[in-house]
Amino acid sequence: MTPEAFVAMLDYGSVLIFAITGALVASRAQLDPVGFIFMAALTAVGGGTLRDLILGRDMVFWVAQPAYVIIAAGAALVVFWTAHLFESRYTWLIWLDSVALAVAVAAGVGVAIEGGFGPVIIIIMGVVTGTFGGLMRDVVGNEVPLVLKQGQLYLTAAFGGAVTAVAMLWAGLPQGQALVACSVVVWVLRAGSLHRGWQLPVYKPRPPRTRG
Repeated sequence: MTPEAFVAMLDYGSVLIFAITGALVASRAQLDPVGFIFMAALTAVGGGTLRDLILGRDMVFWVAQPAYVIIAAGAALVVFWTAHLFESRYTWLIWLDSVALAVAVAAGVGVAIEGGFGPVIIIIMGVVTGTFGGLMRDVVGNEVPLVLKQGQLYLTAAFGGAVTAVAMLWAGLPQGQALVACSVVVWVLRAGSLHRGWQLPVYKPRPPRTRG
């Protein structure tokens, strides 16, 4: 498989899984089928759209290949008819989101690598692609954004995966291996945060010092 085909596969995977999470948020908001499709598509292509616009690509990925939007719409309708079967939709949402995050970060990294950009831009595009679709989903769906939840690794997980990919490329390893490692690191960090409570120290305000 060529690097370009592998990156496209990552984009398709992230679109599908993110679309499901968007539809689950739509089910929690009790929207109609069109609302489901809107939420699914917004979540599925949001991060990749921002990535492509920032990088100045000739055409945004889903405009060049509308199959991405069709996949998102199909996933939305499937969830519309099956969401009631899930006992805890929020649990499904956060765990599917963790998988989508892992795949999307690697897709963003891959696109930036193909564009010939340097390490800083590669890392930023990985984080942007992985996080902005979910952020828009949660804001529009009136949910607490997962990316901003206190005491959880989300942005840190995306950043860690993107840095891992850049480090592996710098060490001379193939792009495919770097992208796989990126996804694994992102998911392990995110899953560890959800299941084991892994987190970084958070800022705690202190009262101003009084001068005697």
